[in-house]
Amino acid sequence: MLWDLDGTLLDTEPYWMIAEANLVHEFNGTWSESDGLELVGSGLLSTAKKLQSRGVLLEPDEIVRRLTESVLWQSQASIPWRPGALELLLQVRESGTPTALVTMSMRPMASFVANSSATTLFDVLVTGEDVQNPKPFPDAYLLAANQLGVDPGECIALEDSIPGIISAKQAGTKVIGVPAHVDLSEFEDLLIWETLEGKSFRNLVEVASEAFATRGPR
Repeated sequence: MLWDLDGTLLDTEPYWMIAEANLVHEFNGTWSESDGLELVGSGLLSTAKKLQSRGVLLEPDEIVRRLTESVLWQSQASIPWRPGALELLLQVRESGTPTALVTMSMRPMASFVANSSATTLFDVLVTGEDVQNPKPFPDAYLLAANQLGVDPGECIALEDSIPGIISAKQAGTKVIGVPAHVDLSEFEDLLIWETLEGKSFRNLVEVASEAFATRGPR
């Protein structure tokens, strides 16, 4: 089971948008909500380049550090779990299913979330620091499956963003879209769960059984 973080497990996209806007405004640039929405699901170095184009006079690594620290600080004040997300994640863990977090956030943010429960939430963390090519490239999902020791074609990925869905699809996983701030209707064949609230591990088993049965014998 492969989980995206921002927008899927946590509703942190508003935190990222606040951090981006504050940093651009610090350098007297202009930033809008639509600018933030365009970056949902993107790698942080891509975000840094866009902020530089809006006048942020910092190196990309420093921009990423500043954004991450801001979002982490906001999350520490209040972890914004999306409805049903933690409950479903804990059911998956209780089942013994291998589980990875696949995020373009940096490791401090991923580690904070992974250690936010008394239960070990993930077997593997794949972050933006671990891959050369961010989402929408498949690298992060391929790496997660490899580290779990499973075939990506036998995995389910939960995603909320266009780059994330493309990444997971290209890696060969079965993808469930859980929309938050971005319209996912461009994906005609995408299974969409409008919310994780009320969803159970049994629902995931049903999705897996149907998806993998249609592929036939390997």
